[in-house]
Amino acid sequence: MSRLNPVTRQAVVEAIEIRFRGRVQGVGFRPTVWRHAQQLGLGGEVLNDGEGVLVRARGERSIIDMLVDRVVGDPPALSRIDGVEMRPYPGVLRDDFVIAESMQGAAHTEISPDAALCADCARETTDPFARRFRYPFTNCTNCGPRLSIVEGIPYDRAKTAMAPFAMCADCAHEYRDPTDRRFHAEPVACHVCGPRAKLVRLDGRSFTFEQFSMLDDVDAACSLIQKGEIVAIKGLGGYQIACDATRADTVRLLRKLKRRDGKPFALMARDGAIVSRFCSLDEHELAELTSPAAPIVLLRADGPQRLPDEIAPGLRTLGFMLPTTPLHLLLLRRMDRPVVMTSGNLSNEPQVTADAEMTERLVGIATFALTHDRRIANRVDDSVVRVVDGKPRLLRRARGYAPAPISLPKGFEAAPDLLAMGGELKAAFCLLKDGAAVLSQHQGDLEDASTFDDYRKNLSLYASLFEHQPAAVIADMHPEYLSSKLARERAAGGALPLMEVQHHHAHVAGCLAENGYPLDGPPVLGVVLDGLGWGEDGALWGGEFMLANYRSYQRGGTFKPVAMLGAAQAAREPWRNLYAHLMAEMSWYELTMNFSELELYSYLEAKPRAMLDAMARNRISAPLASSCGRLFDAMAAAVGICRDKQTYEGEAAARLEALVDEELLAEEDEALAYPLTIPNLAGSGMPYIEPLAMWHAVLGDLILKTPAPIMAMRFHKGLAKAIVAMTCRLAGHSEDGERSFSTVALTGGCFQNRILFDDVVRRLEREQFSVLSHARVPANDGGLALGQAVIGAARLMESNKNSREGNQSCVSVFPGGS
Repeated sequence: MSRLNPVTRQAVVEAIEIRFRGRVQGVGFRPTVWRHAQQLGLGGEVLNDGEGVLVRARGERSIIDMLVDRVVGDPPALSRIDGVEMRPYPGVLRDDFVIAESMQGAAHTEISPDAALCADCARETTDPFARRFRYPFTNCTNCGPRLSIVEGIPYDRAKTAMAPFAMCADCAHEYRDPTDRRFHAEPVACHVCGPRAKLVRLDGRSFTFEQFSMLDDVDAACSLIQKGEIVAIKGLGGYQIACDATRADTVRLLRKLKRRDGKPFALMARDGAIVSRFCSLDEHELAELTSPAAPIVLLRADGPQRLPDEIAPGLRTLGFMLPTTPLHLLLLRRMDRPVVMTSGNLSNEPQVTADAEMTERLVGIATFALTHDRRIANRVDDSVVRVVDGKPRLLRRARGYAPAPISLPKGFEAAPDLLAMGGELKAAFCLLKDGAAVLSQHQGDLEDASTFDDYRKNLSLYASLFEHQPAAVIADMHPEYLSSKLARERAAGGALPLMEVQHHHAHVAGCLAENGYPLDGPPVLGVVLDGLGWGEDGALWGGEFMLANYRSYQRGGTFKPVAMLGAAQAAREPWRNLYAHLMAEMSWYELTMNFSELELYSYLEAKPRAMLDAMARNRISAPLASSCGRLFDAMAAAVGICRDKQTYEGEAAARLEALVDEELLAEEDEALAYPLTIPNLAGSGMPYIEPLAMWHAVLGDLILKTPAPIMAMRFHKGLAKAIVAMTCRLAGHSEDGERSFSTVALTGGCFQNRILFDDVVRRLEREQFSVLSHARVPANDGGLALGQAVIGAARLMESNKNSREGNQSCVSVFPGGS
């Protein structure tokens, strides 16, 4: 082997500045860079600033490139690198490599979501020889609170709810040691210096935890739950309420005290082995349960053991999560059965976060509370995931996911900074900044005053955290949404341009954005099935087929518009929708002549039909709505589900899905599926899904006493067939045999129904359509703000372009019309 001539080979030392963007603060990124730089013998520094992580490295260029390759190839577990930029650094750098102090600056980096307890911290918390044995707030850079404690950026301890807790010498050493996994883990603490858990009795009576345990307050709370008590737990992003899930009497009592009639309770179990006693659990579902996000995962309740029906009345699924914090891990250490772990609130109110609020609002529900002295800075609910078609799909996006940004598709690189306000139910807002969308955590229903207050608080928080100054505000066009009213207030007097976006177009655009569909991609058919949204014609829409891109849409098909008798009351009382649907298809005389022997007929006969008919005839509190959600309600009422009222939004549809006989779904003759036809609306000529034949078949099956699970199956199958038939009709064929679109986006809350979703996807793919759907963003209104934001960006960019070029914008339409 020849030797290099030391005279001819001279190492060229360079100074390079490297910018890492993305989720790179508070996740152990700086120590990772430091470790690699030390190993490679580089000089310089690494620090946090307002744009992410900044590295200034001194050494041979090839070695510096090797540093970047190592960091990108093996980043910290909770990090995500969105971009790396390199340029020469003109300054002088030191010979060794250090971690420097953070710098202030404009916020272009990302606040990390809260992360569930990691395996290393779990081992320490349960190791009798470890310094943090049974410490309920153990954490490191790979786990622990983030969004729930943050108050400002850069993400340093002084700007979190940990600021009041001065670190002891041992914790300070770990915090400053780049080789330790707790280096600059802002919530780092221990028994000596950190937050402390305390068991309190809410009725004011005195007690000592030794009455229930010889270990500590957390273990005493476990004993109380085992004895049948209801205990409030101060969790990561809000108070929770826990009880033994196997005790039907306690669960019934909790429902009564919490005023939660039928909505399913979330469950927590010590480990996957306990979950599998009650639910089937595949590899995808187990991966979600054990992921850093640790969401509630909806699972089939078909394990060898059963929990009381009071946990999830009328459903075949259970929502399980594993311990998300060391406090939960210790609480369930001796618990060999599941516990209810539901939000700490009265039904329809936001989750309690403040200790003073807890003593006022939860005293009538729980006897004891396991609390602690670390403040919850920001309310963050538990996220909910369902694995459908082998893919985890978010139903509620909150803890563990928010506020992680969503990269925008190709074409949005120059998108302006915008604020999109979202909807009214399942509200979430969205910021566009630096080519990414920051979707807030789930806020809840804004009709509740406390939830609306929290929504406004979080708008201010996010504006501060991301130093966000929007160029425009985007809102739903519904005149009564509180989010839209707030948007109009902000835009009043020309302070900020306001753009209103149609509800279902926003659903489609959100689905496109989540799937990375390019800005200039051809129009797709959006199939949007939900409860209600304000249409551009002032009517209520809810079952729509629209050819759309990010800028515009054309409504090509719909569901039959049917009166909502009592307006909003119809969404709460499914029998109203059933009566309206039947009377839209036949007269009462016809129903009497053919179906008077049915119990359903007697039920409807007793209702105030004359008043209802007058409401429908005169359009008094009876708006027409092309709502797929209300069709589900009507069908549920027909088979006797939630006929009088729904105790929570979507209950009738969820219980109808749970009723389906899945064994017959693929086996029964297709001809027995309930038929829905596609005629044209009078006047507009728009094709619509007509359920007349379906209702005759439903009533015929009731006469034949067909089992309800078979009727539910036939409804789902018939609806899926009609959706695909409408899609094929709208696609058509041009003279050269090409369809007018080849991609279909499925969106709206009705597509959270697994039976319907699976069947529609299977049939569409059989017809050679490409199908886009939701996974990282909810299909329901929780994803609405993302769609609003990208529509606003696309239109503003198009408007700016047309202004420069003197062009008029164009709207995509169905080739050849409908």
